[in-house]
Amino acid sequence: MTWTLLLIGLALEYVLAVTRVGIQVAGPIHGFVFLAYAAVAVIVGVNQRWRMGRMAAALACAVVPYATVPFDRALERHGLLDGGWRRERSADPRDSRPPSVLLRVLLRHPFASAGVVMLGVVVVFGVLLALGPPIPRG
Repeated sequence: MTWTLLLIGLALEYVLAVTRVGIQVAGPIHGFVFLAYAAVAVIVGVNQRWRMGRMAAALACAVVPYATVPFDRALERHGLLDGGWRRERSADPRDSRPPSVLLRVLLRHPFASAGVVMLGVVVVFGVLLALGPPIPRG
């Protein structure tokens, strides 16, 4: 959805030369949703014990317009989203690694964790907004 808004905004400015408002509105919305998707992809990846390559692929798909749709569907098809949240430590040695320990802490305090993750996304978003657009308008 946010890709559609951003692409419409880009078309309004660069193809039709009508207005920049589309990018000014859609750009920040898309950027915020992108950061939220990245945070969720990492959290789900740790929970599902994805390898770093799969997590990197999830993040890379968020950069390509609409690529998250087939990627997420492929995850579902291959059962890579199956199972519940890992709130308790198992006998698996990977459960003693720092990302899994942090995940269990987050899952034991879901409301506080959601607030912390959202705050992190807001802080990163604010820093990126302060830095300005990725391509300066010339």
